[in-house]
Amino acid sequence: MSQALVKTAAGWLLGLMLAVAAAIVSINLVSNSIASPQQQVRDYLSALQKGHGGEALGLLHASVPNANAAMLDGTALQTAASKITDIKLGNAESRGGNRVTVPLDYQIDGKALHSDFLLERTGTEWLFFGKWSFVPSSLPTIEVTVVNANEATLNGVPVNLPNGRNSFAVFYPGQYEASLAGKYFSAPTTSTSVTTGALPQAPLNLLTKPTDAMIKVVSDKVKEFLDTCAAVATKQQKLQPDCPFYHVTNSRVVDGTIKWQITEYPKVSIDPFNGQWVVAPLNGKAKVTAREIDLFSGQVGDLSAVHDFSFTTRLDIGADTITVTPLVSF
Repeated sequence: MSQALVKTAAGWLLGLMLAVAAAIVSINLVSNSIASPQQQVRDYLSALQKGHGGEALGLLHASVPNANAAMLDGTALQTAASKITDIKLGNAESRGGNRVTVPLDYQIDGKALHSDFLLERTGTEWLFFGKWSFVPSSLPTIEVTVVNANEATLNGVPVNLPNGRNSFAVFYPGQYEASLAGKYFSAPTTSTSVTTGALPQAPLNLLTKPTDAMIKVVSDKVKEFLDTCAAVATKQQKLQPDCPFYHVTNSRVVDGTIKWQITEYPKVSIDPFNGQWVVAPLNGKAKVTAREIDLFSGQVGDLSAVHDFSFTTRLDIGADTITVTPLVSF
């Protein structure tokens, strides 16, 4: 064989070896990316981040429990996934048979978290590559409760809470935040990170409190009642008016000299009780001044007395009205 033929054969052999090596590398690259179980998880996470709930549900092969579906698509879903950062997918770990677990490490609000996804090999594609699919499961749920309200905001979306509670189907991983920001009642944000499909998840309990605006409305109504009561008592010249305050004396008071004044208004506190809002007992001080005649000596002097008083009220809250009814025993 001539030296030229030997060189040609050697060249062809080297080319063939390089082609085979390249093919093997390509197969491995495809196997570790497009055809890997990790790719299914990547596609699922991508669907969550885009707010494509239908796509995410199809990939996860999950059934939807009997719960509110408001968190399973659009803005609510995007918000849940937007909190996930520093995502690291680990190597698939065999679980026997055709099943593997794909570990996922990530952070939510700076807290390190972990999730596992169970997948199974369901066949092959293009003769060489494994076909992977999530093992069917059920979506987790979270319960949201609120004190004395029937609605709240969950991941930026208004939701109904009949009788103060509701259950919501959710995807994982994700962060879910509930809050209430009403004009008269509000609740600070509370959140939970859902990392697994196990049921149930930690509930989100909203502790509703009256807003400053609500306290002001009730305080103004209480102040108006007391000021009116003091003005009427002065006009009618009564020491024992139909008010929470009164004065008792053994002396005779000079007509036209009685004057009532509120010197300390009650501090309003509103609390939940038995499914309603109640105003705590109201305590204040009232001052009465007058000229009085001592019945024994006949001497005329000045009367000036400050009396503590206390009373309760009934609070009725309508759609657009707030009614405060004083409950005073005379």
